[in-house]
Amino acid sequence: MATLARLQTRSLTVGNEYYFRNSIVDPFRNKENDAAVKIQSWFRGCRVRAYIRHLHRIVTIIQKWWRSFLGRKQYRLTVQVAYYTMMMNLYNAMAVRIQRRWRGYRVRKYLFNYYCLKEYLRVVSETNDTIRKALEEFAEMKEREEKKAILKREEEKRDYQARKMHYLLSTKQIPGIYNSPFRKEPDPWELQLQKAKPLTHQRPKVKQKDSTSLTDWLACTSTRSFPRSEILPPINRKKCQGPFRDTTEVLEQRYKPLEPTLVAEPIDELKLAREELRRKEWLRNVNDNMFLPFSSYHKNKKYIPSMHLSSKYSPISHTEQFRSENPKKWICDKDFQTVLPSFELFSKYGKLYSKAGQIV
Repeated sequence: MATLARLQTRSLTVGNEYYFRNSIVDPFRNKENDAAVKIQSWFRGCRVRAYIRHLHRIVTIIQKWWRSFLGRKQYRLTVQVAYYTMMMNLYNAMAVRIQRRWRGYRVRKYLFNYYCLKEYLRVVSETNDTIRKALEEFAEMKEREEKKAILKREEEKRDYQARKMHYLLSTKQIPGIYNSPFRKEPDPWELQLQKAKPLTHQRPKVKQKDSTSLTDWLACTSTRSFPRSEILPPINRKKCQGPFRDTTEVLEQRYKPLEPTLVAEPIDELKLAREELRRKEWLRNVNDNMFLPFSSYHKNKKYIPSMHLSSKYSPISHTEQFRSENPKKWICDKDFQTVLPSFELFSKYGKLYSKAGQIV
């Protein structure tokens, strides 16, 4: 009982102490709770970040392997295309080389025969020499004829000049200008004047042209028109002595016809030009027959070969085969001797290289 009484007396104190202790413990409990929460959040963050880094490493490895697979696949395709292209280029180069060798041999043997061409050139050279000699002789003959003509013209000119200057001939009373008494011998022109005859001048005949103008026609048909007198003949005049021009030349210069500078163009000049152009085009035509490709017009007509096909050095006809043999054109009886060895590359065709675009 005493204990109970003590406890009852001390109950208020115990309650206060319990409340005080609990009030002191709560802040520490909250602080520890906050510290535990912080530690847990940091740990969980570290664990999540580590997991994410692990996922990143795994994804990187997967991408690396996948991309390497795609790269190797693309590289194999590129190598295959390059290999196929290289092989096709090689085959084309080999085919071109074979064609070049064969065509050169065929042209040298059948088309351009050296010996026939040499004989042809010899004949052409001889013909050229003959023609050149004939042309040289013809040129010399023409030159001689030209010289003779020039000498003849000069002689006629001197004779005409002597006939014009015949009045300068010496007489028994008065010596001429070409026969000076101070000379031992007379001038050659004096002898020329003695041989020449004096020049007689003919009177020029003035031709009267018929007038066709409208005014002349009206004047002739008018009732009040007066009769016209004819043109009088020229007056006979004695030629004056001295270095004067001939009367004929003077009259020709005086009554020479007009030479207008403006040229009158016809009205149908465009039509004439078109006809001239059409005529030139017709002259350039090789064949006047019209070509009718979709008809049987030329079916029964005989084929006329051209000039270069009918000659001795004509090309091979289209009816002959490409590898046909003509023993008549052979230079010798021996077979064709190969110069280069065979290609080992073509013996491996279909075994190591591509075939129809597929890699073997």
